[in-house]
Amino acid sequence: MPVFSVTGDVDPFLHVSMKQGETIYCESDAMVMMESTLDLKGKMRGGLGSALMRTFANGESFFQQHIEAVRGDGDCLLSPTLPGAMQVVDCGPNQYIISDGAFVAASAKVELRVRTQSLGNALFAQSGGFFVTETSGSGQVVVSGFGSMSMLEVEPGKDAIIDNSHVVAWDSTLRYEVSITTGQSSGFLGNLINSQTSGEGIVLRFSGRGKVFVCSRNRSAFKAWMQSPGRG
Repeated sequence: MPVFSVTGDVDPFLHVSMKQGETIYCESDAMVMMESTLDLKGKMRGGLGSALMRTFANGESFFQQHIEAVRGDGDCLLSPTLPGAMQVVDCGPNQYIISDGAFVAASAKVELRVRTQSLGNALFAQSGGFFVTETSGSGQVVVSGFGSMSMLEVEPGKDAIIDNSHVVAWDSTLRYEVSITTGQSSGFLGNLINSQTSGEGIVLRFSGRGKVFVCSRNRSAFKAWMQSPGRG
């Protein structure tokens, strides 16, 4: 199986070591360097329908890069679009739901499939609308977060409440729902309005047992700050 390792402390690379005949796939434009024993091709993984659904659900590129060790063993370096940490996650006994734009790469036997989520989560969670991307199969998937990344362990009786903009991926067995934490005395509608106008209050509440990967930076807030007319 290809060996994924994160190398570097600041804006790290994903180093992939492959044996002859092995294949990985990654997000479009993720490849930085590869040895001449490897081949790179753009493909629609899973066919036209699957490619369209992944693009719609999770903001992935329509064509993904497939890297295969054709002429012998070889290494390559990959990099995510946004600056920040990466995490290698084992799939098999556990599967994971991946937030928009967090996918970097995966071994060939890991599939990304699209499934629907509840109406409430689709309207407010901003995690792919009515659809989310979930891993299946056995192997490893690599996800990235804007800024640094940390893993949280959710346990029964100890729910985790996380701002959705900081969620990278989570164990698919966890239950999750939208929660509004602003001013409970105003009622649901009042809290929702306050949350939307203040930019705070809408969070994801995870319960059960499993892992959640979070990042330190909010890319939407950073983008808004970069585009603000008063900046500079």
